Amino acid sequence: MNREDYRKAFDELSFSADFQERTANLLQQRARELEKECSNMTFSRTKKMAVLAAACIALLAVSVSAAVLWLTPAQVAEQHNQPLLAEAFGGPDAIEIDETVESGDYSITLLGLVSGRNLDVLNQDLNKDHTYSVLALRRLDGTPLENETFDFISYTMTPLVAGYSPVAVNNWTLNAGASGFARDGLYYYLLDTASLEMFADHTVYMAFYEGGVPSNTTFTVAEDGTIAFAEDFTGVHALFTLPLDPSKADPAAAEAFVDSTGLNGWSNERMEPEENTDVEFWTTEYGEEPPSMLENLE
Repeated sequence: MNREDYRKAFDELSFSADFQERTANLLQQRARELEKECSNMTFSRTKKMAVLAAACIALLAVSVSAAVLWLTPAQVAEQHNQPLLAEAFGGPDAIEIDETVESGDYSITLLGLVSGRNLDVLNQDLNKDHTYSVLALRRLDGTPLENETFDFISYTMTPLVAGYSPVAVNNWTLNAGASGFARDGLYYYLLDTASLEMFADHTVYMAFYEGGVPSNTTFTVAEDGTIAFAEDFTGVHALFTLPLDPSKADPAAAEAFVDSTGLNGWSNERMEPEENTDVEFWTTEYGEEPPSMLENLE
C-alpha cells in the first residue's frame, strides 16, 4: 500500500476521544495481571520484555499516527503544481528537518528545504539557484486552520544569517515569494528565495513570526553576530537553524550580495519617538511600515 492509500485508509478510521487513554490503561492492567500470574507459571524476563515492547509499540502507533497526516515537502510542491520541485524534494539534495517549536497558540514545524536551479516550472529563472523551504503550522487546541480564515499576511517566514544584519538578508532582499494553503486543518508555507547556500559557512536561520519587515523590536544581534528574538517580543515566533553544507558556501558572492543591499547597519538600541513628531506609515501587504524602511525593501 502506498503512502496516499494508507493515508486515505487511516483517515477513514474512527477513534473515540479517549481511545489512547483506554488503550494505555488496558495494557497496563494486562501487564499487572501477567506479573501476578508469575506464582503459577514460569514467566521469563524475555517474555515480560516482549509484552512491554508490544505495549510500547501499540502506544507509539497511536501517538505517531498524527505524523502520518503531515504532507511531505514534495506533496506541498505537488499541491502548487510544481512537479520538478516535488521531484527535487524527494531527491538526494533535499534536507529533511522536521523540527517543531510551540509558540502562542501554534505548533510550528519546519519540514525541509532544497536548493537548485530551474525547479519552478511556473517562474523559470535560468541564471540563478533558488532555495525552497516548507513549513507547517497547526493550532495547539486542535482548531482547524482554513484558507478562508487564516491571516496569511500577518506572519512572516524568512531566512536570516548570523554575521549579517537582519535588514540586509531577509525575504525582501532575497526576492522571496511565499505562498500557503490549508489542508486537513493544517497550514503549509512554501517559501522561494535566492539560494541560501552562498551563506552556508555562516549560521543560517529560518525565522517564523507574527509581523513584517525585520526590525530591532523583533530581533537582537549579539556581538558575535548571532541572531535571536528580542526578549520582549510577545508575538508567535520560532527560529530554526538550517543544516546547510559549508562546502557549498560562496563567501565572495555572499559579501557581494550584502554589499549590494547597502543595508548592513544594525543597532539593538531602540530610538524613543520624539514628542510632537508625526510619522507617516504606509499600508502594504506586509502591514504598516515607515517609508524609510520600505524605500530599500520594495
